Amino acid sequence: MLLPPVATDPRTIARSLYFQGWSVTAIAAQIGLARPTVESWKQRDGWACAKPIDRVDAVLEARLCQLIAKERKDAHDFKEIDLLTRQVERIARVHRYEAPGGHEGHLNPNVANRNAGPKKKPIANEYSPEQAARLREAFMDSLFEYQRSWYNAGLTERIRAILKSRQIGATWYFAREALVDAIDTGRNQIFLSASRSQANEFRKYMVSFAMEAAGIELKGGRDTPIILPNDANLYYLGTNSRTAQGYHGNLYFDEFFWVHSFIQLRKLASGMAIHKKWRQTLFSTPSALSHDAYPFWSGAHYNKGRAKADRVDIDVSHAALAKGVRCADGMYRQIVTVLDAQAGGCDLFDLDQLRLEYSADEFQQLLMCQFIDDTASVFPFALVKRCMVDSWDVWEDFRPYAPKPIGDAPVSIGFDPSKGVTGGDPSGCTVNALPEGARDAFRVLEKHQWPGQDFDAQAGNIKRLRDHYNVVDIAIDTTGMGTGVYQLVKQFFPQARAIQYSPESKAMMVMKTQDVMGKGRLEWDAGWTDLAAAFMAIRKTMTPSGRHVTYDASRSADVGHADLAWSVMHSLIYEPLEGGGAHSQACMEIF
Repeated sequence: MLLPPVATDPRTIARSLYFQGWSVTAIAAQIGLARPTVESWKQRDGWACAKPIDRVDAVLEARLCQLIAKERKDAHDFKEIDLLTRQVERIARVHRYEAPGGHEGHLNPNVANRNAGPKKKPIANEYSPEQAARLREAFMDSLFEYQRSWYNAGLTERIRAILKSRQIGATWYFAREALVDAIDTGRNQIFLSASRSQANEFRKYMVSFAMEAAGIELKGGRDTPIILPNDANLYYLGTNSRTAQGYHGNLYFDEFFWVHSFIQLRKLASGMAIHKKWRQTLFSTPSALSHDAYPFWSGAHYNKGRAKADRVDIDVSHAALAKGVRCADGMYRQIVTVLDAQAGGCDLFDLDQLRLEYSADEFQQLLMCQFIDDTASVFPFALVKRCMVDSWDVWEDFRPYAPKPIGDAPVSIGFDPSKGVTGGDPSGCTVNALPEGARDAFRVLEKHQWPGQDFDAQAGNIKRLRDHYNVVDIAIDTTGMGTGVYQLVKQFFPQARAIQYSPESKAMMVMKTQDVMGKGRLEWDAGWTDLAAAFMAIRKTMTPSGRHVTYDASRSADVGHADLAWSVMHSLIYEPLEGGGAHSQACMEIF
């Protein structure tokens, strides 16, 4: 149906067509007039000089009037009328802005509204209901089957204790679980780890998850909690008694089989979550049977001091606990091995390669949740635990993210090569701060493992470490593959030391390390449980000839896997056996 003409004045029609981009000749032909007539209108009315806003105004007016005059309007017409009306309002604001006395508030009324009253302070860590819903959905969608069993247990169990394989995503999962719970319920969440550096891993996972899944930016100081708008506080604590007290909320106790004085800390920690509304979650890889957390796990601690009739018998075998069960002492227990994780959907492991990298004993301890019997270890847990400190509290001069993390203090780099490029154990490298005085401590500042790298790549890694420290010593095992790395390192660090492994050299390193540990002169971050396990794996054995005593990690291969421990010992022998600090200039010669 043809629309009735909006304007009967040919001059108005001609102007509208000109503003729409028609030429004078085309306009004249369309309305049936001579071209000079239309050209004279253009010149006298200044069509060509009209401002863009005036041209748009004229076209909007014509189209809007045309739609209003239409007798039968459909949904599209009404939608277009609404759109054009809003554009007319905007043009009116532009005209007011251009008039004398115009200001920005005429263009945007929100400016006037913002300036009318006191400014609203931004809310820290703010999120919308839609963002909270997206976060919750992303959390549930990301779970493997065994992690879903942890979630379901958390709905009904007040105390969960989980013995787990390494690297199956426990810290990653519980960080997400706690964040979603804090947003949903407003409950506080407390993360207790062997060190504050390790507890900070929870913070990293939570901040990353909130941003990636829902665009929520979480902020909080290194030494302060993250506080949500619903007043939920997220605390990240080490096991130092000065920091791990005075809080209440859901408790997450990470790597509890590796902390000092577990029973005392357990009392402190359980006090944080003593109310029935709080959850307690303890999870860890296994350490040694001698650790004081083992009686807590086995039920022996529960039975202590109870009448015989009240004692309970708890089966802590994998067969009994693989699916997770509430035991007779009221605590939920579960064991999740690497095989359980794989069966539960985790496809992150190459088990055949891991069996090549680890001996049967190490595979059982690291990945199959078997405890170490450290009675035969030359570095039992009772000795090793003296080295585990909360580095954030104790090392005031160490800034791990600075270009020079420890300034100009002298350090030694220890390197223990892998068995080969294509398989076997990875290379181990540590950066160790040397003691300034005879009573000062060696400190393990960095640790690295490099599997499957050639000589040049490993030497390049050592060179990059050297660029960040005042390196006065680099010690490399040259018994096997390390010879190639040593030759390359000598090119940029001529004073590098070559260590030839023999029963005598190993005995010297072990004796020196036992002396340093016994005097409390070796420190590393308490969250580095892999370094502690490496020392505990070293045992006294006999050489193949049966004539000499030597030291190796418990593995079937000829070369011990405790690469990180050996790399530390390489640096310890920079100091003479009798001590004297980094300035003694009399490192042992054990080539």
